[in-house]
Amino acid sequence: MQHGLLLINLGTPDSLAPKDIRRFLRTFLSDGRVIDLPALPRWLLTNGIIVPLRAKNTRHAYQSIWTPEGSPLRKISLMLRDKLANLAQNTFQVEIGMRYGTPALTEALDRLKHCESITLLPLYPQYASSSSGSAIEHALSHINTWNVLPNLRVIRDFYQHPAFIAAQASCIREALADSEHLLLSYHGVPVRHLEAIGCRPVCEKACRTTPPNGCYRAQCLESSRLLGEALGLAPDAYTSAFQSRVGKLPWIKPFTDATLNELRDKGIRRLAVSCPAFVTDCLETLEEIGMRAREEWLAHGGESLTLVPCLNTRDDWVEALYTIASGTCSDNA
Repeated sequence: MQHGLLLINLGTPDSLAPKDIRRFLRTFLSDGRVIDLPALPRWLLTNGIIVPLRAKNTRHAYQSIWTPEGSPLRKISLMLRDKLANLAQNTFQVEIGMRYGTPALTEALDRLKHCESITLLPLYPQYASSSSGSAIEHALSHINTWNVLPNLRVIRDFYQHPAFIAAQASCIREALADSEHLLLSYHGVPVRHLEAIGCRPVCEKACRTTPPNGCYRAQCLESSRLLGEALGLAPDAYTSAFQSRVGKLPWIKPFTDATLNELRDKGIRRLAVSCPAFVTDCLETLEEIGMRAREEWLAHGGESLTLVPCLNTRDDWVEALYTIASGTCSDNA
């Protein structure tokens, strides 16, 4: 096979053992694109404060979603690789690697070392330096150690790709029948990450009217707009928000938890929540939204909160991913 395709996902702890939880957190938080501080302050913050304080709660959260086969993210990612490999067997050799954890990104790349060309495809629809940027940088750094460099194609994002939007809309549509409103909840990022590229993510008008380019928030809002169109929803029938903030630094708004309160105050009782920044169900979807947010919603008067599953291994998503990787139907890939 002359053409390789590397899918890249974030990763997950290898097990629920405390040492594996701590190792995963240390590896993740030691990334200079995740915590954008100089190396020494980042090391002190990660190893002296964050990991000791968060390891226990993180382990408890993972326990709530762990399966007999281990982490849902790893299991689903491997299944996705196998389904796509079957579909693309005459086009690509497909591998998957985790930016943090196993199967390691570098080992997956080495299995493609014989290929004449390699396509790098981080499984993040919207580009952020701390997710796609980190994955791409790590992959390129490893490839740079090879004597023979392959032809490379990097798919930085696919937030507006017609195939992604169609698959995501189809997934959401199945959950809308019993809901009054749709919340599109994206992973948040610190404001300083966007300020670093010259973006001022406090201007709602700019994020909705200017080309998204490298602005993560603007890309998320554009995904929402396109999904709303695909679903035939009026602008007031869906809301976008950002989840998973940690620490005291400013993060991009509106926050998902605050938005849930606002929707409830407006009289919404039956809510569907989709997380279009994630294509694979993971801690942030299954536990943060599917458990904690649902419990909070019901405890304060909501009737139902339906978590829309991620695209995972849906047939239409596998076909969409093949289309994105092949570059046969793309506005931006």
